Amino acid sequence: METSKLDGVCPGRETYASLGLDESGNDHSGTPQILFHIASALEKSIRRNEKLSKAWKRKEAVTVFHGSRAPAMSVRQYLERICKYTSCSASCFVVAYIYINRFLERTGGCLTSLNVHRLLITSVVVASKFIDNAGSNNGYFAKVGGISNAEMNRMEVNFLFKLDFRLCISAEEFEMCCSQLQTEGSAKYQIDRSIKCCGIREGWLKKDSDKCTSTTSGLSCRAI
Repeated sequence: METSKLDGVCPGRETYASLGLDESGNDHSGTPQILFHIASALEKSIRRNEKLSKAWKRKEAVTVFHGSRAPAMSVRQYLERICKYTSCSASCFVVAYIYINRFLERTGGCLTSLNVHRLLITSVVVASKFIDNAGSNNGYFAKVGGISNAEMNRMEVNFLFKLDFRLCISAEEFEMCCSQLQTEGSAKYQIDRSIKCCGIREGWLKKDSDKCTSTTSGLSCRAI
């Protein structure tokens, strides 16, 4: 049975503050520290997965979340972009991270540089709708993410069905995730915990010169 919807979750106060999950934890730029920890954890997993894949000469299955090549924008830059141009709460990104792990566990995929951006924008959309009161619509998220509205809708549906619409997260799971991210993001510890992920799809990325034709509130979005 699913746990109750995440509402009023309060991890240990020190952990919560250090990750930027309250106002005192944000850095001078206004970017919650949790984003840097999430980016670090994802990038470590990508490096490990791609190293193993190359060594084993293993070809992953192609999914709707895969691009033909890795975007120039890093995971950290992409997370910062989403945070800057949307009204997503800091907790939303933790929930999105948990959703990605659930998705990969259920699908048996593995995280790579070819699918991480699309998985991120999709998981953030789903998390935002589930825990944030004021979320942006799919069209806006698509512009922020550098994809079409049709692609955004298709990925969201695929993501939800793969999760079997199980979106509830317990307070304990949320707190454990925060603690793990804080530990793995620390320079003191080099934990190489694998996050699974999927394969490659031709034709996702357009040429770097291609740009989204539509803008929202002055936001010009380059396709990733």
